[in-house]
Amino acid sequence: MHIHSIAFVAADTKIAQDAMYRLKHRYGHVSPDTADVIVALGGDGFMLETLHRYMGRKVPIYGMNRGTVGFLMNEFREMDLPERIAEAQTVELHPLQMEAHTMQGESMCALAINEVSLLRETRQAAKLRIKIDGVERLAELVCDGALVCTPAGSTAYNLSAHGPILPMGSGLMALTPISPFRPRRWRGALLPHGAEVVFDVQDPQKRPVSAVADYTEVRDVSRVIIREDSNMKIKLLFDPEHNLEERILKEQFVE
Repeated sequence: MHIHSIAFVAADTKIAQDAMYRLKHRYGHVSPDTADVIVALGGDGFMLETLHRYMGRKVPIYGMNRGTVGFLMNEFREMDLPERIAEAQTVELHPLQMEAHTMQGESMCALAINEVSLLRETRQAAKLRIKIDGVERLAELVCDGALVCTPAGSTAYNLSAHGPILPMGSGLMALTPISPFRPRRWRGALLPHGAEVVFDVQDPQKRPVSAVADYTEVRDVSRVIIREDSNMKIKLLFDPEHNLEERILKEQFVE
């Protein structure tokens, strides 16, 4: 990749802001709206914010870890940044699109890079009916909730809910229950990335459910439709020695 201009963005922490100041002084800086590449300084949370903010620009994003969790970030080093970016490997991601319908008859759409999750709002367990590509696969899931995640999001909330880690490029999504009560043995499903998942909330007045697509929450949903947005493409850049596929593989052998 040939780089003419770099934009730097940073989390609102001293360590990230100090790093951005030094990098701007060393390499110069242009607006993210005109840059060839955006360098994000922070942790995974800030990277997720950056991906959402600049998703429509289709500009590659190179992260360097100046936060706590840095699964999506490269190691921070000030030297040789243009050369590192030029040699970086590109990982392309497609976000999930959530279409949420509420009990009040309203609807809202949002994109998720990690996952779309449904969660009970009260002490009452949620009851969900699940359809895949128009076919009912589970008549009733009694649970705290459920989620659908991308490979990039499979090491986040999905992993905490005991869902599988998905390699990048696997062409899969994970459907994972959250604290399932019935059926007890059901641990979720692996779905092709082009599948459409529909959750219908049973008895929503008594058992209200909210839906969350990364940062966007919709409360009191009656139906949630989830599918991959194949028209939206996100480009992440990783150092060859520390690429995302290797990190996902290593995560599965953490003691």
